[in-house]
Amino acid sequence: MTHRIAVYVRDGLLAMELGIVHRLFGQARSDAGEALYEVITCTDVPGPIRTDSDVRIVVERGLDAVAEADTVIVPASDLDYDAAGGDRPLPFDTVSTRRLASICTGSFVLAAAGVLDGKRATTHWKSAARFVELYPTVLLDPNVLYTEDGNVLTAAGEASGIDLCLYMIRQDFGAAVANRVARGTVVPPHRSGGQAQYIDTPAPRTHATSTADAQEWALRNLDAALSVEDLARHQSMSLRTFSRRFAAEVGVSPARWIVAQRVQRARELLENTDMTIERIAHDTGFGTATSLRHQLAAELGVSPSAYRATFRVGS
Repeated sequence: MTHRIAVYVRDGLLAMELGIVHRLFGQARSDAGEALYEVITCTDVPGPIRTDSDVRIVVERGLDAVAEADTVIVPASDLDYDAAGGDRPLPFDTVSTRRLASICTGSFVLAAAGVLDGKRATTHWKSAARFVELYPTVLLDPNVLYTEDGNVLTAAGEASGIDLCLYMIRQDFGAAVANRVARGTVVPPHRSGGQAQYIDTPAPRTHATSTADAQEWALRNLDAALSVEDLARHQSMSLRTFSRRFAAEVGVSPARWIVAQRVQRARELLENTDMTIERIAHDTGFGTATSLRHQLAAELGVSPSAYRATFRVGS
């Protein structure tokens, strides 16, 4: 039987996300070439809908489409962040919905409706802090590309909607169908790692503070076997005083800060140089390629070679 999907769109729709849903599910075919999904776009009041571009779309279906759907997907709107906060029930019944999903900040809509209370979810990494502030009962994981908790799924940034759609196709009709859709869309069937590898968040540094000299010295010597004792000694402080002041001024412990700086340096070298993994591991103080692989997997969810393949400048 054809699986019905209703895409619930709102003013300010991110047009790319609507296209992702229609394109991926629309390509899913059985071995006999039959369409496996019927995708319908719907909104509160049928008519023109503003998008995030200079194009408006005309949506002909109202919320009656939701009652007929097996899956309801909520793409993001450019108004989600500004309108976030408060309790706003969805304008349709979610109890009988077989599966409910969001893409990007569409998760704000599900959270405001209480659908995500106590559930694991994600959203775009740029909106994660705001999301946690507004919806503390949701178990937000900002590092993954998508989540599934019961019958509710969420995707991170816009393009991770592709990952989520492929995952749902794989769950519904198997890997072979999902792989055919991935090949037709010219995307990998499954991306390794999560959002963490895409977040550009340099490790914290401070300057006009009592531990600034130690920080600058450590950055010049990341290839050495640095210890917190070394930093305290360079700053002419006792270990206890240095650790306390460092954490208060920088926001993390000295040991955690050293690891973060080494990971940041490794990312820069992987993106901008042709240095071997072994050389990068040595120059960033991780010592061995194995240690570097372990640390990047823990911090970013990917291997050094996978990170380089994704972000290498000029590749």
